[in-house]
Amino acid sequence: MCKGFAALPATCLKSAKDMKHRLGFLLQKSDSCDYSSSQGKKEKISSSQRLSQEEVRKWADSLENLIHHDRGLAAFRAFLKSEYSEENIEFWVSCEEYKKTKSPAKLSPKARKIYDEFISVQATKEVNLDSCTREKTSHNMLEPTLSCFDEAQRKIFTLMEKDSYRRFLKSPYYLDLVSPPGAGCGPENCKRNHTHSLDCNSNIISQCA
Repeated sequence: MCKGFAALPATCLKSAKDMKHRLGFLLQKSDSCDYSSSQGKKEKISSSQRLSQEEVRKWADSLENLIHHDRGLAAFRAFLKSEYSEENIEFWVSCEEYKKTKSPAKLSPKARKIYDEFISVQATKEVNLDSCTREKTSHNMLEPTLSCFDEAQRKIFTLMEKDSYRRFLKSPYYLDLVSPPGAGCGPENCKRNHTHSLDCNSNIISQCA
């Protein structure tokens, strides 16, 4: 084989080298294009996931608006975790998922899991329920239905709405999103943003009063 290559004319060897060089260049260009395409896709995904100020402001209208928004739910969960009371939102989310159960055969084991985790006397993440609601929920465990946690879920929602939700609206977890630092540039924009920030905070404070 070596003798065969050595016997080839110099022009053939040069053509082969040129072709190898061109192929290498094309492969590099292809990789570069793939990288640019990948970066473009990432930028599009990133821009689509950006949170608008209008969306964030709606979170201050009601707890329902907040926890029915994926990013709002994540922010509220993080806030509750900082207060060591995340079991309330976890219970609420578990109840929402439970109500989507389609198979009747899965109702009982799912209900028992939620009950053992959040409601029973030895629950690892016991939520704060009055004795009457706890007793009624315990009775519902005999024949679990899609609505067996409705009253308990409603009580925990009301508890969060009157307590932790109001503190959340005053916390950096919300305020840093509704009026991010450094927003706007230029005298007019700064003035408008400052006024807008004051209006937003005033609305939040008035709702929390």
